[in-house]
Amino acid sequence: MFAGAGAGLLVPVSTAQAQPGAAARGLPDFTDLVEQVGPSVVNIRTLERVSPGSNMAMDGMDEDMLEFLRRFGFPIPNAPRQQKPQRPQPQEEQPVGLGSGFILSADGYVMTNAHVVEGADEVIVTLTDKREFKAKIIGSDKRTDVALVKINATGLPAVKVGDVNRLRVGEWVIAIGSPFGLENSVTAGIVSAKQRDTGDYVPFIQTDVAINPGNSGGPLINMRGEVVGINSQIYSRSGGYMGISFAIPIDEAMRVSEQLRTSGRVIRGRIGVQIGPVTKDVAESIGLGKPMGALVTGVEAGSPADKAGMEPGDIITRFDGKVIEKVSDLPRLVGSTKPGTRSTITVFRRGKTKDLSVLVAEVEPDESVAQPSEREGKPSSAAQQLGLTVRPLTEAQKKELKLRGGVLVAQAEGPAARAGLREGDIILALANVEVLSVKDFEAVLARADKGKPLNVLFRRGDWVQYTLIRPAK
Repeated sequence: MFAGAGAGLLVPVSTAQAQPGAAARGLPDFTDLVEQVGPSVVNIRTLERVSPGSNMAMDGMDEDMLEFLRRFGFPIPNAPRQQKPQRPQPQEEQPVGLGSGFILSADGYVMTNAHVVEGADEVIVTLTDKREFKAKIIGSDKRTDVALVKINATGLPAVKVGDVNRLRVGEWVIAIGSPFGLENSVTAGIVSAKQRDTGDYVPFIQTDVAINPGNSGGPLINMRGEVVGINSQIYSRSGGYMGISFAIPIDEAMRVSEQLRTSGRVIRGRIGVQIGPVTKDVAESIGLGKPMGALVTGVEAGSPADKAGMEPGDIITRFDGKVIEKVSDLPRLVGSTKPGTRSTITVFRRGKTKDLSVLVAEVEPDESVAQPSEREGKPSSAAQQLGLTVRPLTEAQKKELKLRGGVLVAQAEGPAARAGLREGDIILALANVEVLSVKDFEAVLARADKGKPLNVLFRRGDWVQYTLIRPAK
């Protein structure tokens, strides 16, 4: 804990106090950096047409922060209009969200997060010189949370795009954005980790830069003044900053934005397999040597993988010659492959490696997207205590398995493993309550008695059975 002035903490006068500026020697100076990049960062406000009786009340914002914003006259995200006590008229536009973005090109292309502009009827982009523009949404991609919008302007100050491969853990970075609507706020920190897995398609950059609601879509900037990421997610128990923030690597975002600019959507490849991680024990027991690759837990009938001869239990170790170190590597490599491409997949099967030729298909545009629960990127504490990590079933999987819902077990350890659950199982019910989604799963766990065994109805292959997860003693 930090000791305050009233805690009786004695602080001796140091040499640094006697010599002003000495304490700051060696620390980074962000002033020139902010002047250089600041004009390229924009505020994004979204509007939605509402009908009489619509409730525009704010959800979950801290009351102290609301009072602070009111006193100093700052815009309040999703605030109801105070000057008009009567209900809004039909089709009146009301503010529904605030976010950030940055200028990609001098002719008006702006990058932000998909969740910033999702559901908006109108998008307003405000520059640092206070000019406002109505923006057109060129396209958005929920899987990577990247969106591209366009404003009618020229001669704009565009950002410089950096090389994520040169980014190092421990390196200083800054974020510029509009937390709680406070435009052009600057925060600084370091890169905490790279290649952090919190989603199927994005290996996030983790930082300790302070990111709060409204920062979403703003740039993460290195000390050379280059954008290396888009600030996208936070790990939080309260909805506010808690020291862990995630940014989409700019190289991934640029690949997505190029497709959005060309066709308005992102085209991805698929091979039709369900996959899970390879544990150390499994790797040793089957002779793989080290835990690597992606374990095939299911093969969709009639899919490219099925036609190529892939089987449940195969471990995919390479895709087109690229090594699959961890399970999340495979969807990224397959997803970035152009549909119609003939690719070679190397699998480890019953002690031997085998090459399979697969014709990559296209991901269906209307396929549901697995999003991190509450954008936190981690399983709940209740799920962790049971040793369970789950993810949603896609619409294609539900259709193939003829299920209304359920959640797919991505990892089973501890109590869950002792109960016989394993990767690839589908949980259909907990404590005699049907589970249709990850949200249902978390809700049932939150209500369950932590000291009593939890009955689980799950499906494995074509068979459905019960098991009891007993709490760890």
